Amino acid sequence: MSKPSKTALLSPARTLIIAGSTFTQLMRMKIFYFLLIFVLGALVLNFFDLPHTAGPESTGSDKLFSLKDPLVGAMHYFAIIIAVVATALVIPKDQEDRTLYTILAKPVPRLDYLLGKLLGILALILAGLLAMDLLLHLVLHNHTQELLAQRIADATKMGWPQDAIDSERADILRQGPSWALQGAILTIFLKAGIIAAAALLISTFSSSTIFTIICTTLVYFIGQFMADGRDYYEAAMQSKGGSELTSYAARLLSVIFPDFRPFEIVNAAVAGKPFPLDVLFKLLGLTSLYMGIYTVLSWFVFSDKEI
Repeated sequence: MSKPSKTALLSPARTLIIAGSTFTQLMRMKIFYFLLIFVLGALVLNFFDLPHTAGPESTGSDKLFSLKDPLVGAMHYFAIIIAVVATALVIPKDQEDRTLYTILAKPVPRLDYLLGKLLGILALILAGLLAMDLLLHLVLHNHTQELLAQRIADATKMGWPQDAIDSERADILRQGPSWALQGAILTIFLKAGIIAAAALLISTFSSSTIFTIICTTLVYFIGQFMADGRDYYEAAMQSKGGSELTSYAARLLSVIFPDFRPFEIVNAAVAGKPFPLDVLFKLLGLTSLYMGIYTVLSWFVFSDKEI
């Protein structure tokens, strides 16, 4: 008699099927459409030269920065909210619909299930960011060309020297659509991926969706101020002659809780500064590290959970 074949620990095919199902499930969530329509509406409004777009002090490239900054900020909060709320809902929703029991009884390894859920959430976030990125590019391109034509025409009438005109053109184009801005949006996606992985970990041992949302929100804010708190703590310990053990303990917290200081390069990119390629690789490495740790911990916790 032939022995029954063992189920592989990790199957990309199964994981992708679960990811596709999760993406479809989350697309039906009203919160996704509400947030997406809100942000897209803000982008569409900026096709028009409305009074709120820029203040009277905004001229030249400053006007484009005043346009980009709040819109990229809206994209950031869209990604974070979807990462927190969607992840907090997927496992409880599957338990409520008894879909979870059907999937795990097939049998499907719990690692496949968790990875599929996480990939489905990331696909949802990516789809939303891509839609907003495309519209932001169109809005920004439209305003850049209009502003460039206006400023160059005014400068020519006022008799500016050619080098001053070229400098003005460079400043305006630097605030327009750029690869640095695309890097900033990719950074937002990576940050949301870390938050989604953290929410997945919390949801594996939490029985309450509200509890998962609250705890994940706390993780987000801790990550925002982690670097400042660690620097202050280490400086205080050094001034008081603290041991190296306390310093290592402070650094260990940076493994448990994400440190979002490197992700603040988004602000520099929105301001028109370059986005170095080595920084992007560093962010990719940090994201892989945090997501890997949280996913493995999720697997350990979920494996011992009776369902």
